Amino acid sequence: MPVALLIEDDPQIGQLLIQELAREDWQINWCRDGDAGLRVLRSHSAAMVLLDLMLPDIDGLALCWMMRRQSDVPILILSARDELTDRVLGLDAGADDYLVKPFSITEVLARMRALIRRSRRMSGSSGDWLFAGKIQLSASRHQVMVWGQPVELSIREFALLRYLMENLGIVLTRDMILDHVWGWGFGGSTAVVDVYVRYLRQKIPWNDTDAELATVRGMGYTLKLVD
Repeated sequence: MPVALLIEDDPQIGQLLIQELAREDWQINWCRDGDAGLRVLRSHSAAMVLLDLMLPDIDGLALCWMMRRQSDVPILILSARDELTDRVLGLDAGADDYLVKPFSITEVLARMRALIRRSRRMSGSSGDWLFAGKIQLSASRHQVMVWGQPVELSIREFALLRYLMENLGIVLTRDMILDHVWGWGFGGSTAVVDVYVRYLRQKIPWNDTDAELATVRGMGYTLKLVD
């Protein structure tokens, strides 16, 4: 089930979107102010951001700019600001689309589907990069960079880091990691996961990344962003 981050302070609009999107098998993380939305984006994976511009604590355009600096997640602005300059500023701040309130739920869903299709095409392109804080990873180039400096990883270390970055903010069990990185036919124990996590912790200068490879006791590991 895909997850959308909704940043909207109007309770009626928020409830409407949650209700209608649930019918389309979307799970919604709803934040009523910009600060909470930014924290959730840093700590949880999202396939889409639905962003209101008129928030109680921070200007939505500034928030859009900050989110775009942290993530390539598709951002759809839903705003009552209907001037051409508002739409231009929103797109220039990093939004992928802009829809004026009052809106049709049917159109919201159609635009979300279009953004997801575009995102999938881009993620499948040869120039695709994954980002987690200051860590950058290119699957096509088999390259990892921290602050623009290359980090040398083995094939298995690279595959492990890629899997963690593809699931940023999500707890992955050792079994999940073993199946994805080593394959279903691997006959060894999950202890090998701990070994390779240790290798990543040794090779990547984590203090400079704004990210953390955290152990989740009794479960596995998660790669998350930190302040």
